[in-house]
Amino acid sequence: MDIKALYSKSEALLQLLISTPSFSKEEAGTAAVLVDFLKKQGVKTHQQLNNVWAFNKHYNADLPTLLLNSHHDTVKPNPGYTRPPFEPSIEDGKLYGLGSNDAGGCLVALLATFLYFYEREDLTYNLVFAATAEEEISGRNGIELILPELGTLEAAIVGEPTEMHLAIAEKGLLVLDCIAKGKAGHAAREEGINAIYEALPAIEWFKSYTFAKQSAHLGPVKMSVTMIQAGAQHNVVPDNCQFTVDVRLTDAYTMDEVLAVIRQHVAVEVKPRSERLKPSSISIDHPLVKAGIELGRTTYGSPTTSDQALLPIPSLKLGPGFSGRSHMADEYINLHEVEEGIRLYIALLEKVILKNS
Repeated sequence: MDIKALYSKSEALLQLLISTPSFSKEEAGTAAVLVDFLKKQGVKTHQQLNNVWAFNKHYNADLPTLLLNSHHDTVKPNPGYTRPPFEPSIEDGKLYGLGSNDAGGCLVALLATFLYFYEREDLTYNLVFAATAEEEISGRNGIELILPELGTLEAAIVGEPTEMHLAIAEKGLLVLDCIAKGKAGHAAREEGINAIYEALPAIEWFKSYTFAKQSAHLGPVKMSVTMIQAGAQHNVVPDNCQFTVDVRLTDAYTMDEVLAVIRQHVAVEVKPRSERLKPSSISIDHPLVKAGIELGRTTYGSPTTSDQALLPIPSLKLGPGFSGRSHMADEYINLHEVEEGIRLYIALLEKVILKNS
């Protein structure tokens, strides 16, 4: 299919997606839009809950498989919107609307790329396109749910707004609930053990500790105490102090290694809320990365968390749009970014998945 025709279809699809509300866990409408679009292109589709996926026409079980993935859920519009968030409008080459930048532009550009290669018989990789749900809340009914249905995956391109540069590493997230124990007593007398004071050495450690290793692309592991709760009334020494720590992980350490260091140094109970959102990276020597560099794209480490954290395979975050526009009021994407995204995705894959490339 001609790239211009693909771009035209992509622009129309993106406007339709914007006009269909798709908050996390409420993506049934956009899932239906995507299924209908794919069927009209003659593509066999699969769906589980609000996740939609499809394989290339000449799927070969003897070939490795490359995943093309982006999400179709959105956050709720923030109060600063001056434009109707579900009414797509084009002004000065900008397409406005909720989800246009995060991650509608990436989604339709990856879908256009999938369609470009869909009927090719000279591929050295299978392609599977997956439009997934619940990314904005790291939900369990998104990409994680359908991974068993996609077969063995060699690598993935995750569509997020990166200005079509190569995010080859991404920080993981570890949220810790920490509990310091004391003993209740009357504040007017020398009674009890104050749990707040018991927590202070640990809080100070989280503030000042520096991990020995730093990531070449993501820098140091970052820890921030962000919430604290203790006490019920002014004249009672509290017997319990709870505080929350936000830990941004890098590819320099595994999650288990970071947890082991923390537990070694703090004398409080440490409970991870989840261990799902792991740091991710892809080798700079991976064919996808090398192809992107040959096309003049730069590499960097991304501080934001995406569905990469849930993929147990090498993954490259790459897509049209600018991350700084995500979740902002009057969100938009430049239409030339979408067209450029399609062209660059195709050019990159031509270097990797075609015979004699």
